Parts: sequence; C-alpha cells; structure tokens
Amino acid sequence: MKSGDHAAIDVLAESSAAVKGKAPLIASQREEKRGLNRGFGIADFLLRLGAIISTIAAAATMGTSDETLPLFTQFFQFEASFDDLPTFLYFVIAMALVGGYLLLSLPFSIVTIVRPIAVAPRLLLFILDTVTLTFATAASGAAAAIAYLAETGNPNTNWLAICDQFEDFCSTVSGAVVASFVTVVVFVVLVTLSGFALKRQ
Repeated sequence: MKSGDHAAIDVLAESSAAVKGKAPLIASQREEKRGLNRGFGIADFLLRLGAIISTIAAAATMGTSDETLPLFTQFFQFEASFDDLPTFLYFVIAMALVGGYLLLSLPFSIVTIVRPIAVAPRLLLFILDTVTLTFATAASGAAAAIAYLAETGNPNTNWLAICDQFEDFCSTVSGAVVASFVTVVVFVVLVTLSGFALKRQ
C-alpha cells in the first residue's frame, strides 16, 4: 500500500471522528433550546391564567359599580353607574373581549409547551398579544382618565368632582382600573417572552 493511501485513510478517520464529536454537541444544544422554549411556554400559560383572572375582575368590578345617594324621597335620587359614562361602558366591553381572547389563546399556549420548537403558534400569539395589548392599554388609560376627573374634577371645564359624594362608586372604579393595568403589565411580559422565544428559534 502506498503512503498516499495511508494519508487518505488517516484523513477520513479524522473527519469521521470530528463528525462524531460534533453530533453529541449539536444534539445537546438542541435539547437545551427545546427545554428553554418549553420553560417559556409554561410561563406563558401561567401568565395567561393570571391575566384572565385580572381581566375578569376588572370587567366584573366595573360592571357592578353603581351607587345611589340616600335622599328623603324615593322619587328623587342621585345615582352613579358605570353605564352613565360611555368610557366606562367601553372599558367593560373591552375587558370582556380581552378576557375572551385570553381564553381562546390557551390552546395555542399549550401547543408551545408540547411542541417547543414550533414557530407558527408562537408567532401567532406574538402578533395577537401585541394587538390586544394596545386594545387593553387604550381602555385602561381612558378609564383611568375619567376616574381621575371624577376624583379631582376640573374647574376650567366645570367638571365637578363626584367622589366626595359617591365614595363607594369611585373606589370600585379605581379597583377595576388597577386590575386592568395588571392585565396590561402581564401582556407586556407575554410579548417579551414570545420575542425571546422567537429569537432563539
């Protein structure tokens, strides 16, 4: 056998050994990525459950916010209710829609746990979460502005502060607004997690 043949055999042996050495490394990296993405998926699912609770709490609290001031006759009473203000009515509808979306998104979140490498469901959630985040932020911000005016009033526009009389109404409205901003924060975290997961695909 010629020396050239020996050199060719040695090169082939070294190449096959290098391939065998890289294969476990690639498999290990793939398993690490799969495990991290599954962790993102589990966190996503738990955060969605928390957001459902806060969204339902916000909608239900605002939807039951009404107060009637006791007066001498039952024919002449002052009442404050959420449906007296279009902004609060919009808030209840918006939070109900956000809660419905969160319920419908749970199966897709489960898919990201079962198939952590799948890109399509995570990308879909990323896009829809971003749209819903904008929607929830608009509703929460509008309700917060009206709640602030109800608390402090605005003398320049003759907007009277009503929270001195309707204390229970204002405290209920404030609780609903706080719960809605909790939902907004959760959506920010969800979008961030989806972005990190998509970057690692």
